[in-house]
Amino acid sequence: MVSASMNRRQWLAKIGSIGAGLAVGSIAKAQQQMPNILFIMTDDHAANALSCYGSVLNKTPNMDKIANAGIKFTNCFVANALCSPSRATLLTGKYSHLNGITGNKIPFDEKNTVQTFPKMLQSEGYQTALVGKWHLHADPNGFDYWFKLTGRNEQGWYKNPKFNDNGTEKTVNGYVTDIITDKTLEFLENRDPAKPFCILCNHKAPHRQWEPDDAHKHMYDNTVFPEPPNFWDEYANRASAAEKANMRVADLGDGTVGNPPASLQTQEERTAWKFQSYMRRYLACVASVDDNIGRLLDYLETEGLKNNTLVVYTSDNGFFLGEHGWYDKRFMYEESIRIPCLAMMPGTIPAGITNDNFIGNIDYASTFLDLAGIRIPSDFQGNSLLPLMKGQPVPGWRTSFYYHYHEFPNGHNAYENYGVRSGRYKLIYYPLLKEWEFFNLQSDPNEMTSLYDDPGSQAKISELKSELDRLRVFYGEVPATAIYAQSGHAQRWKMELARKSLVKIDGEHRSIILPAKAQGIDMFDLHGRIRGRFVRRAAEGGDMRIKLPKHLRSQFISVRYFKIDD
Repeated sequence: MVSASMNRRQWLAKIGSIGAGLAVGSIAKAQQQMPNILFIMTDDHAANALSCYGSVLNKTPNMDKIANAGIKFTNCFVANALCSPSRATLLTGKYSHLNGITGNKIPFDEKNTVQTFPKMLQSEGYQTALVGKWHLHADPNGFDYWFKLTGRNEQGWYKNPKFNDNGTEKTVNGYVTDIITDKTLEFLENRDPAKPFCILCNHKAPHRQWEPDDAHKHMYDNTVFPEPPNFWDEYANRASAAEKANMRVADLGDGTVGNPPASLQTQEERTAWKFQSYMRRYLACVASVDDNIGRLLDYLETEGLKNNTLVVYTSDNGFFLGEHGWYDKRFMYEESIRIPCLAMMPGTIPAGITNDNFIGNIDYASTFLDLAGIRIPSDFQGNSLLPLMKGQPVPGWRTSFYYHYHEFPNGHNAYENYGVRSGRYKLIYYPLLKEWEFFNLQSDPNEMTSLYDDPGSQAKISELKSELDRLRVFYGEVPATAIYAQSGHAQRWKMELARKSLVKIDGEHRSIILPAKAQGIDMFDLHGRIRGRFVRRAAEGGDMRIKLPKHLRSQFISVRYFKIDD
């Protein structure tokens, strides 16, 4: 297998020194030995609906197989809990404000100009395929083969769905989860075995409307599911956004969960009935996905591909399973932003390990490129998960995560919100309402009482506001001068992205320009940690070129300029 630290072209060049007659065959053999990628993503699968994450609702034996054979990440978050934005972040390794997909109805990469990890893998000899839900309102680019759901605003149907098969519209009889798996297996069966592959198997399930297949539709008929402790949330003690949202289980219509029996007279009785129907249908859809994942794992085993294929299972975002009385996502509450992330690759990823580091869907693109030995572009905002997958410690890994949901107005009346989550605390801001929330996740894991006005929490709130400001600058969402002008520190120092000041030589950023007006500079790595500081001497004036430390040269860094007395 290719070392993750070696560029793929460099690795293949090693065999170029042998005879010309053998070189072509050796290159083909080398490509065949390159690691494969099978990426399986569901739509709206809550992390607490997998048994390997401790679900009290259902069992997912095949998803559990991935966890048991590899790694389970317990703190994986999305950058924006919405279908299309999450998919764009997966492909680009960038937050929504940079990849341009802030909502569900914006076409992605119509002119084939956006850099994505499938395009980069394809250019390096990978066979690439997309099967299932695309939901980006333009034909996919960077794939040798694509078979995407159409209809219902690209959500597709569960039964006898419509697909676009490499440009040809067709209706396929059957159940959508089975069809997507069939097509994934068909691609694997017909691929060129001399080349590595990367296939995105993107399921529709368990997205609304929840329509189980015949094999699972009665699976939970006799099960009574426990209601979440905050199911009867009255939306007090928080910002007004929660009360304003239109995503309550109580309001689900008969087209989604059926009609409550006429014998149920009160609103509480009908709401409780709807929750049970919601869970039975939703979890039956999950069971179908789990069965089909078993089919894919069996194929890899049978074909001898298991040890050389990275299998990743995840969801495009989390989902409320009755928490706060809701379905759907969008809010920065835990059930919405947290997603499952399981990965297996025997011989590379140790079996049965758990990782608690803060990771996100911004990290997938960098991970796949790193696995293939392809240099990660400097403007990708995520980090490779490969060292963590191997069980290796990564000093300086992020200890907070930035989130921003943009789309408003929307059918659920969920207001724009952004914020920062640390290990114990969460700070959320609703800019259109000009309201804040602050939660202690240790004492209030269900996020029922905001402590934003609590006198004893003000020091921690101030700390998280500073961290939120830093992350918004670091990820390029706002210019630093805007942040620090608001906080009254614009004249004292400023922080800004370093694109224009970096000097690139031989593919690396070797130095950075310190402007004449600045007296010193702090340099931050991709994790947001200070990794270098320079202060000019009194006699040194004008613009100065400062040599970057080696560990920052290939990275996209941010910098902070300051005065001597800072």
